[in-house]
Amino acid sequence: MTEGNRVIPAVSAKGLVKRFGGFTAVDNLDMTVPRGAFYAFLGPNGAGKSTTISLMTGTYGADAGALQILGRDALKEPLEVKSRLGVVPEELSLFERLTGRQYLVFSARMHGLSGDEASHRTEELLKLTELTAKGDALVAEYSKGMRRRLAIAAALIHAPELVLLDEPFEGIDVLAAGVIRELLSELSRRGVTLVLTTHVLEIAERLATHAGIIRGGKLVDEGDVASLKSRHQTDSLEVVFEKLIGVPASRDAKLSFYGTVAK
Repeated sequence: MTEGNRVIPAVSAKGLVKRFGGFTAVDNLDMTVPRGAFYAFLGPNGAGKSTTISLMTGTYGADAGALQILGRDALKEPLEVKSRLGVVPEELSLFERLTGRQYLVFSARMHGLSGDEASHRTEELLKLTELTAKGDALVAEYSKGMRRRLAIAAALIHAPELVLLDEPFEGIDVLAAGVIRELLSELSRRGVTLVLTTHVLEIAERLATHAGIIRGGKLVDEGDVASLKSRHQTDSLEVVFEKLIGVPASRDAKLSFYGTVAK
């Protein structure tokens, strides 16, 4: 989308603030996610990543600042913005007494797709997420990794322009992580804008085109990955993270890849 000669970013936050009582979770945050980017949103526990995602989805209202998503004012037009978003929260809430196929058809119908469209998109996404063989199994029988893939499929059912994923690799095994990694890579190749919060710096290093690093509710640096590395005179995103956050990231990155670190 363009405005005059300017390309409108997928996400543009200016001076964004969110407080919980006396605690400021997001503190005057400025953030820009270009269209088509795979944006890794990185930071330690409690830095404000999930709260920022919740502001983007409209789960929380901002106390101050401006937030535009896909060219729309997310604070004034939340319903319009939500209709164009796909969201995969960290804590999944799925209908366990439906089959995977039924759940996706239900999600499609909730987004206004016709019966034929819903069926077509469901089969396409079951294949894309490698769940076709389990499509008629109850969600209650799904493993944690399968549930995560189903949640991603549901988030994609209406072909959103922007997908927000909050810690999609948390608590899953290495095989499930590999499937999700390949799925996200394919979405990025198709030009879908992705914003991913993660502790797994290996994933960010491998897939991200852009990254932002948050500390204490403030975005301390962001940009395309090559520029970030150049500014900090390194060829490693992990080293950039360590410089900006001030603590080693390698241990958490390695352990959480195998699903052994709780948030």
